[in-house]
Amino acid sequence: MIHIAYISRAVHPLSDEDLQYLLTQCRRDNARNQVTGILFYSHGNIAQLFEGEAEILEPLFERISRDGRHSHVRKLVQKPISVRSFAEWSMAFHPIESAGFEALHGFLSPQALPPLPTTLSIADTMLIELVRLAVFPDREVPKAPAPVQP
Repeated sequence: MIHIAYISRAVHPLSDEDLQYLLTQCRRDNARNQVTGILFYSHGNIAQLFEGEAEILEPLFERISRDGRHSHVRKLVQKPISVRSFAEWSMAFHPIESAGFEALHGFLSPQALPPLPTTLSIADTMLIELVRLAVFPDREVPKAPAPVQP
């Protein structure tokens, strides 16, 4: 198994309805191919980490990088993993129309993002946190615990 993380820019801003369609399409296709992961979207910024078998993910990333809805697609990491970190595929985004957010099913508000799974390596955790900050610059960063004094 491997995971791939990338960032990109949407060619056109995505409406809340576009995001709902994208989530529905991704869940269907990912379930069929046993792909899991997380996707972040905010104001045209896209970041995704997805995990599964290499023979599925490598061609999937090639299709994503050629998809006309993206530009500036940059792969950040591709590496072997022994366990999935995101058992349920999900998407987090800043809604365009805040009042309509509750009507969208399967999305997470950036303020409601859960902590990252402990199955990620320290390097991958830091990478995903940096990606979160790039996509959601207004998100408050948790403070590191104070060092223990001897």
